[in-house]
This record gives sequence, C-alpha cells and structure tokens, in this order.
Amino acid sequence: MASAVPPRFDPGFGIYVHWPFCASKCPYCDFNSHVRAKPVDEARFVAAFAAEIAHRASLTPGRNVGSIFFGGGTPSLMQPQTVAAILDAIGKHWTISPQVEVTLEANPTSVEAGRFHGYKAAGVNRVSLGIQAMNDADLKALGRLHTAGEAMSALKTATSIFSRASFDLIYARPNQSPDAWRAELKSALEHAPEHLSLYQLTIEPETMFERLRDAGKLKVPDADASRNLWDVTQELTEAAGMPAYEVSNHARVGAESRHNLTYWRYGEYAGVGPGAHGRVITPKGRRAHSTERHPEMWLTVVESDGQALVEDDLLSASEQGDEFLLMGLRLSEGIEPLRFEAIAGRPLSGSRISSLVADGMVEMTPTGRIRVTQEGFPVLDAVVADLAS
Repeated sequence: MASAVPPRFDPGFGIYVHWPFCASKCPYCDFNSHVRAKPVDEARFVAAFAAEIAHRASLTPGRNVGSIFFGGGTPSLMQPQTVAAILDAIGKHWTISPQVEVTLEANPTSVEAGRFHGYKAAGVNRVSLGIQAMNDADLKALGRLHTAGEAMSALKTATSIFSRASFDLIYARPNQSPDAWRAELKSALEHAPEHLSLYQLTIEPETMFERLRDAGKLKVPDADASRNLWDVTQELTEAAGMPAYEVSNHARVGAESRHNLTYWRYGEYAGVGPGAHGRVITPKGRRAHSTERHPEMWLTVVESDGQALVEDDLLSASEQGDEFLLMGLRLSEGIEPLRFEAIAGRPLSGSRISSLVADGMVEMTPTGRIRVTQEGFPVLDAVVADLAS
C-alpha cells in the first residue's frame, strides 16, 4: 500500500453535495437526476444530509474545508434556507477556511435567478449557470427550459450578486459547423465573467439522445468535425485570455474552480447525497465512496442507518496511481512524477514518457512536470492508458 501523501503535495479537502432533482430530464443527460411530480420534502432531506455530513466528518476529523460544491440535478431548485441549513451542518463538523469557495449550480430561468440573493445570504459565493447554448432553437433541441434571453438576464443578475460566476456551453451539437460555433463562442466570451465550461456533446448510454442516434434521427459531428470545433475553442479562448486549464474548463488567471481543482489534483473530498462520490484518506489508506443513487431509497437508508454508502472500498496503490493520472493529466499544468511515485509506489516508465514525448503527445516542463500537449488532449484517454501501463 502506498504511504500517506507528503504534506507538500496536499491539494486540499472539499465537500460535494448532490441534489438529485430536476424540473425535467435533458435528453443528453446521464447524471443521477430525477423529476418528481410532487414537491420534495426539503426539511426531511436536510435532516438526512446532516446525518451523512456527520458520518463523513467522523471519517475525516480535523480537515479544513477549502471548497463546497452543490451539484445535481438542479441545486437551484432548493430553497435558500435548505442551502443555509446544509452549510450550517458542514460548519458544525469541520473547520471552514476563511477563503472557502462555495459553488452552487443553477439553471438560468427567471424563477431560479430570483433566489440568488437568498443563496448569497446562505453563504454561496460562486454560481455556475447551465446555459448550454446561446440560441433558442438549440436550447429547445437540448431539452432546456430557458430561453437565450432568460439566460443572459440570469447571468447579468448572477454577476451583480456574486463575486464569482461561471457558465456552461455544449458544443459539437447536431449540424453545428465550425463557423456557427465560432460566432456563438465569440458571443459567449463577450459575456463570460471569469470562467467557462465548454463541453463537447457526447452520446451517453441509456439517454434519449442515444435512442435517437441509434434510430437514425440524430447525427452529431464526426471525429474530424469535432476536432475542428475543438481547435476553434482553443483558438478563441486563448485569444480572449481564458485558456483551458483543464480539458473542458477555461478561466482567467486566478479564477479557476478551486473545488474542481481538488478533484483533478487528486485531493480529498467527501460526497453526501444520493449518488454522491468521495475519496477520503483514513488511517488504513485512501477509500472510494459512493452512495445509494435513488433519492427516496437514499433518504430511507440514511434515516435508518445514519448514512447510505453502497461503496466503501480501500484503493490499492495501483488503483490510486491510475486515478491520479486520469485526473491530473486533464490539467494543463500536468502532474508531478514524484507525486505519482509517492501515491502508486512505483515510478512512471521513462521509456513510455520518452515515446509519448517523441510522438508529440506529452511534454516535460522546465520544473519537471509532465503535461499533455494540445495535440495530445483530443486523444487524452489513449495517452493516459499508455502512461499508466
């Protein structure tokens, strides 16, 4: 088993809170999200979140919380007092950093934007808006409930209330040309406050888009067209001063998502809520956590047992090394080979590094880090697999 990671490599500790409910299910989405016809009993869920928070805190005593992320689902369907109660429970069990980043994902409808002042009062200091497209036709095709006008209004409201804001767009959509994406992304960059998440559309298993594609009713850009769209993305974001610091995430210097950096730098994070995942270090080693996915089943189990973990596995040194590479090589900063060795208990293969460097897939920085090149990022999975073997 790998030894504890040296303190100088400590990338921090975060809390992920999963709110699993949505107003509707988007046809491309494979997240653990659920639509309910009746109002959710938020008070009952708050009590269950508090119980799971207490359980995770018992496994990770003495941690300093650097970030908290409310994801989903659609966290902006929660009442502000629900968010406040969950944050109070977190503060009861861990020390909260004075510079803590508290992010809440939100849909840009007028109803949800109307709760922004309440979220700020609860303790949220960063919002991430799921805008996804800048025109009404594509928003409808993506199953979104907001219009482009509502999205811009919500973004304006968000930036007037919160000091930090981000929004998401999906590209490589059906029939999207590089010229169309170029125009859309230019417009987005004119509105982007400090951070953009730009995701290539992928057809996920068991989604409506998969069924439409398989029936011949949905056609997405092929590999060459997707690469052209990727190149447009890198060109425009670089020129706008918002380069990629991770495969799909772009930010001005200093505006990176600190919570997501904790994941990508292979830090610790406790996950609470239905279907939440976590990675925590215990005296016996690093453990992989996941909870019951079904919201009402999660609720029942937590009320009965105080927590709803369905996975609590001790990770081997080899598994940790693989995860470290999979996460860390997504970052433009790359990874430290010495940290890999400390985690995995073995060094990276010098011959494999040399081969990947010769192929132009990775490069060594002056400080000795290994990072994926612009040519390597579009085939990142293959690069990671080669380096890990």
